[in-house]
Amino acid sequence: MDLDALTAIDVHVHVHADLHGHLALDDELNEAAARYFKGDPYDPTVHDIAADYRARQMAAVIFSVDAEAVTGHPALSNEEIAEAAAEHRDVLIPFGSIDPARGKAGIRSARRLVEEYGVRGFKFHPSLQGFIPNDPTVYPLYEELESLGVPALFHTGQTGIGSGLPGGRGIKLRYSDPMLLDDVAADFPGLTIIMAHPSVPWQDAAISVAQHKANVYIDLSGWSPKYFPPQLVHAINRALQNKVLFGSDYPLLRPERWMKDFDQLDIRAEVRPLVMKENAMRAIGLRGGTGPAR
Repeated sequence: MDLDALTAIDVHVHVHADLHGHLALDDELNEAAARYFKGDPYDPTVHDIAADYRARQMAAVIFSVDAEAVTGHPALSNEEIAEAAAEHRDVLIPFGSIDPARGKAGIRSARRLVEEYGVRGFKFHPSLQGFIPNDPTVYPLYEELESLGVPALFHTGQTGIGSGLPGGRGIKLRYSDPMLLDDVAADFPGLTIIMAHPSVPWQDAAISVAQHKANVYIDLSGWSPKYFPPQLVHAINRALQNKVLFGSDYPLLRPERWMKDFDQLDIRAEVRPLVMKENAMRAIGLRGGTGPAR
């Protein structure tokens, strides 16, 4: 990957379909998410994503979410995603997803994905996967990721998955409170944690955690920047200028829409390249190693 040739690194890109036509979410959840984002369902494969991002001269961190234990919907294969991403090394960075409910088998899978398939990090969605991030039973998995030197990216805040459905399809928002990740960051100081999305309704908590813990970042995906809370814009310009990462939430929110609205924010010129690429390079370990921002 020629990092110098890239205009940006999008750290939050979903693979919605595999090459066999299997979808990451069932139809009801997929349609609810599309309504939430006010768009039409679009279910790109890894190859579709590569073509889209290559045309934009951007790199993309790609992943699906393994939530089969709670939803009953079969997860997309981490191995297939990683193998397909390897065909597009110029623009794609594969993350895996391990359902904590898999226990020891999940821990073994995480190591195999890193060592044999080149996976560079892992995505968690506590609300969709139905687990509390600071539950001690999940700690052996975090310990494995810390030892492997790869980051963990957690959904935080509101979610479009299940939005507007009766009972939200049983999805519990409180599992995605960023304060739960404060415990994880404290207990695993060598684990890089990326809190995904403006963490509405817990934005102040997310800013506090990212400020306090050197090993915690925030990705800005899932919300058009024109809706960013004022305190988040203030933090991007100041205390968190080295801790925030560009992310779109593709395909539900496309990068061109995100960037158009981000351009309208009062963000200092010297901060923009940090957000769009440089902070991600450090957080993911693309140059100079992984680890906390200093």
